[in-house]
Amino acid sequence: MDIVGAVSEALLLHGEGGTILPEEAYLGWTTPEGADARCLAMPGALTGSGRTTVGLKTINASLANPDRGIPRSQGFTLLLDPVTARPLALMEAAYISAMRTAAVTALAARHLAVETPRTLALLGCGTLAQAHATLLLDSVPTLDRVVAYDLVPERARNMLEFVAELPGGDRVATEAAGSPRECVAGADLVVPVTTVTEGYIEPAWLAPGALVAHVSLDDLTEEAVLGADLVVVDDWNLVRDDPRRLLGRMHRAGTLLGPDAEPRLGVSAQPRARKVDASLGDIVTGHHPGRRNDTDVVVSNPFGMSILDVAVADQVLARAKDLGLGSRLNL
Repeated sequence: MDIVGAVSEALLLHGEGGTILPEEAYLGWTTPEGADARCLAMPGALTGSGRTTVGLKTINASLANPDRGIPRSQGFTLLLDPVTARPLALMEAAYISAMRTAAVTALAARHLAVETPRTLALLGCGTLAQAHATLLLDSVPTLDRVVAYDLVPERARNMLEFVAELPGGDRVATEAAGSPRECVAGADLVVPVTTVTEGYIEPAWLAPGALVAHVSLDDLTEEAVLGADLVVVDDWNLVRDDPRRLLGRMHRAGTLLGPDAEPRLGVSAQPRARKVDASLGDIVTGHHPGRRNDTDVVVSNPFGMSILDVAVADQVLARAKDLGLGSRLNL
């Protein structure tokens, strides 16, 4: 399956107004053991290209799950019949979500990385890191070095063993970094996939020309966002309306403006602010030129759009039908 292609087509439809993307529903709580947990419900529909695809992703997570030896996140992706609104297909969500997320990064690398990215830095070495390594080694053939860091060193070592076993893994050198800064240093493609809620990546850490695929959304400091040469989001409305993640907090504080906002005229009482430059859809469609110089530091901040999960799930369903997989239930 061409997951990157499915994501690209969905972004094109979104840019043309051929999607329905409501706000997500968020429920957070603290487990009896004191761990943060949450449930997300994310509906979405693709309405362009002469057909309608409707779905809902529910993804749930507890930060303590890896210590139990189970994945942090799990859930279901549901596709609905666009005519009757009855459930059409139910499938496991975490793998689809992880590969969809990696596909957005691969698409960002295709359009926003330097011409020959060589070093991939992975911060956090869980399921999302594995998905990124799998897809990026396949879609970015110039990569020849992977550096990994995790708070638990054994996870970083396991991650690099996983990389070595991938198709194409024999062509890349692997290295476990001793600190986040060491991991990021000199990397062309920086992929934070952590569970942090406070930024730590400073602008001075990033090499000229670096593309930061800001997957876990809170790893950059505010100064790193303000100092970037290009800031790209997947959907400004989702970013703007979110009170928890860095870019949404910056917008509420007045330090980040939307791509269509009028520039501020120097008023000393106002905080320093910058605009979001474009959406990834703008880049893919050519409505924005993207990177202008090889030394530009680029931040791609993919908040995560349910329409992308729906697009990938639609491909999964079609492929499953071709292969005769899945079970039928009479509802």
